[in-house]
Amino acid sequence: MSARLAELSVGDHLFEVSRLVTREDVKAYADASGDQNPLHQDDAVARAAGFPGIVAHGMYTMGTLASAIVAWAGSEGSLARMRVQFRAPVFLNETIVCGGSVRSIDAASGTVVLDVWVRVERGGATEWPIRKSEAEVRLG
Repeated sequence: MSARLAELSVGDHLFEVSRLVTREDVKAYADASGDQNPLHQDDAVARAAGFPGIVAHGMYTMGTLASAIVAWAGSEGSLARMRVQFRAPVFLNETIVCGGSVRSIDAASGTVVLDVWVRVERGGATEWPIRKSEAEVRLG
C-alpha cells in the first residue's frame, strides 16, 4: 500500500482489513506466545467460563491490527507506537475488521497519529474488540 504523508488529511478513513479468526491461527498464536491458557484452546473450558467457545487472545487481535497498519504504511519499521483498549472478546470463526483514520499529522517529524479499531458483527450488532485506540506511524 505504502502511504504518503503529503496525500493525507485529518479525518481521512484509511483502511479496512478483514480476517477470519481460525482455530489454527489461535493455536499458532498460543504456541508462539507461550500463552496456553485453556480458554484459548478448549471449547469446554471456554463454555464453562460463560463464552460460546474458544476466545482468541487479545494480543492476537492487536497483532492483526498492527499487521494491517504496517501493510497500509508500507514498512515494518513505520509503526512507532500503539496503544489499545481491549473492549470485547473475539471468538473462532468470526471475521474481524481492522481499520483506521487520521487523527493528526506532523509534517515536520513525518509522523501521523491514527485512530484505530477492530470491529466484529455479532448477532446483528457491531461489537468493538478494540476501540478508542491509537497508533503513531512514521511516514517521513
